[in-house]
Amino acid sequence: MSTVQSPIQHIPAKLTDSIKLVDEAHAKTNLLGMTQAQLAEYFKSIGEKPFRSTQVVRWIYQQGVTDFEQMTNLSKSLRDKLSLNACVIPPKVIHRQYSDDGTRKWVFEVTGGSLVETVLIPADDSKLNGRKTLCVSSQVGCALDCSFCSTGKQGFERDLTAAEIIGQLWVANASYMTDENDSLENVDHSLWENNVTNVVMMGMGEPLLNYKPVVGSMELMLSDHAYGLSKRRVTLSTSGVVPKMYQLAQDIDVALAISLHAPNDELRNELVPINKKYPLEELIAAAKNYVFDVNPRHKKHVTIEYVMLDGVNDSNEHAHQLVTLLEGLPSKINLIPFNPFPHANYDKSSNNRIHAFSNILSEAGFVCTIRQTRGDDIDAACGQLVGQVADRTRRSAAWQQSIKDRENV
Repeated sequence: MSTVQSPIQHIPAKLTDSIKLVDEAHAKTNLLGMTQAQLAEYFKSIGEKPFRSTQVVRWIYQQGVTDFEQMTNLSKSLRDKLSLNACVIPPKVIHRQYSDDGTRKWVFEVTGGSLVETVLIPADDSKLNGRKTLCVSSQVGCALDCSFCSTGKQGFERDLTAAEIIGQLWVANASYMTDENDSLENVDHSLWENNVTNVVMMGMGEPLLNYKPVVGSMELMLSDHAYGLSKRRVTLSTSGVVPKMYQLAQDIDVALAISLHAPNDELRNELVPINKKYPLEELIAAAKNYVFDVNPRHKKHVTIEYVMLDGVNDSNEHAHQLVTLLEGLPSKINLIPFNPFPHANYDKSSNNRIHAFSNILSEAGFVCTIRQTRGDDIDAACGQLVGQVADRTRRSAAWQQSIKDRENV
């Protein structure tokens, strides 16, 4: 008879918020997504030394190993215990598309049957070792309902777990070693490379509304024992959840981006409804706190994301208002051409208008870039992350009904 205790008894109370029982029939604990500190607590709870957490983290993230039997520096008894009690399971890939420009998109099925999307964007697909930026989702859908974003039109279903968040990065790296069926069978894990160079928490959902799993995932991205990414290469993008911005400044040092999209409260209330709760004065104050926080973090600037909507927020007056709003806040401004989706109420600003807007910002001393649209042939560009995602919300039903009503007029 096995002397291994039931795995349910091995889950420390303080870990229950972050552990997902992915196999309820066998009550196995998914170790994917646990921070090193959480893994150390887990190993203590099953009668093992905490240093095992470092070994397992390295196996999972630096070599892509999910089979405990392949973790050869663990004792046979520990491998057997882990095989019985635990697992390492990334989210299931049910669909993937590769764009002609090198962009890759995955549709994941997560626990409960929900679907989320992740996009990998190479800076230049002609460079084998060039920058590869992964746009990671943090929620199924989004509750903020920004009026120009297709994802918001499906509404909000639930938060993603840490395993479902970091699992997107795990799969993206694995994609450079797998065949077209995403199988890691017969792969030499010693050749594993972490090809993703940058991560932006900028996919589906508002990251700061799923705070603990998002921060825990970013800890793994930064950890030298896991992905070892630079703190400047991990970016969290928020629409302006002000209280969590202050908390973030205390908890982790990553790059910050703000989905601004309007230079005054009246317009931003329309485009980004959370502005009604946290208006621009409060948002900019929180951003300045993040840059100039008393902790020695050496943050240099905040990235301002500004989608260009024809005749809505793209006038010269809007550009001058933006210059005034951002005074005193070290900022890099990223202008984003609007990516239309079916039945959107907006059009993309003309190239001439975008460049005129950019010139005003540049002349005022701001670093200003115009985002190159990538992956739009596979609905992977900014604002198009809705794809095949199933939605079950009243807002989505109302949105779909409004489409039918317009079609019948």
